[in-house]
Amino acid sequence: MLIREFEINMRHALYIYPTVLFTRAVQSDDVSLRITHCGVCFADVVWTRNMHSDSIYPLVPGHEIAGVVTEVGADVKGFKVGDNVGVGTYVNSCQDCENCHSFLENYCPKSVLTFNRVDKNGTITKGGYSTHIVVPERYCFKIPDGYPLEKAAPLLCAGITVYTPMMRHNMNQPGKSLGVIGLGGLGHMAVKFGKAFGLKVTVFSTSESKRDEAINHLGADNFVISSDTQQMESLKSSLHFIVDTAAGDHPFDPYLSLLKIGGVMAIVGFPSEIKMHPASLNLGARTLSGSIVGGTKDIQAMVNFCAANKIYPEIEIIKMDYINEALQRLVNRDVKYRFVIDIQNSFQ
Repeated sequence: MLIREFEINMRHALYIYPTVLFTRAVQSDDVSLRITHCGVCFADVVWTRNMHSDSIYPLVPGHEIAGVVTEVGADVKGFKVGDNVGVGTYVNSCQDCENCHSFLENYCPKSVLTFNRVDKNGTITKGGYSTHIVVPERYCFKIPDGYPLEKAAPLLCAGITVYTPMMRHNMNQPGKSLGVIGLGGLGHMAVKFGKAFGLKVTVFSTSESKRDEAINHLGADNFVISSDTQQMESLKSSLHFIVDTAAGDHPFDPYLSLLKIGGVMAIVGFPSEIKMHPASLNLGARTLSGSIVGGTKDIQAMVNFCAANKIYPEIEIIKMDYINEALQRLVNRDVKYRFVIDIQNSFQ
């Protein structure tokens, strides 16, 4: 199938150029989809700029993919042509390890990321900055009728990244209290899930400018400037849960002190290090936990939950010719709260 993609050229790694490539043939268990929208994640910045020193150029980013099924393999049972579907951060796994059998494919040692990875057939995976993609049925997700595809795209990374630890640690208990550190693409989804679960939500940020947005637009119950010692002291031992979405380095002891006895703090960002005193955990029987995205069953459950409860990410729609500016704005934290590329209207 002839498709159009936008690739990163190694000699100009900060810029994205249009190119024409072929996608692989549809196998018996594959789903082929025409991409309509693709969310922009900080992972796109990481690998386009070779920040992990493992980028494989030419590189086609994008792992928050929404589109419409155009073809299915002979053995596909769960999808048909015309279905609205999504693809997330990985497109393959071994399917035979303990994690895969438990539908924790995101932790499979042989999990294949949606772009910039070597797939089982030896090809380099290419992501959603393109018009089409072919993936095995297991890694494709049904988007319920009526849910806007442009809003669905960010669910496949930003949404599932916070939903998974919230469900794992039973944060869906009405009446309990949740703290959310950071109010970006992930943090604003944690606030939305928290309110849908019936939690009392407090947002922690370093920027006073986000107060109005947190309280009046997203519906948070409280807003705290995390650098204000007095505000932080007033909340000691008051929270049942914390979801930490901050990517940069920050102290952990002050946040752990806000948890009640037995409270849980889940980290979904990647600061360069974690420093804390053991007493912050031991004296409060507290738990510090990590998490990345989610398994296939959790992803479908999350998408269904969002559709049933009318939970929609806050997005800014862009065309592909704006992507270089969008990536820089993402670095500058200048987006509310997720860029989504209008793929279907970018190649006309």
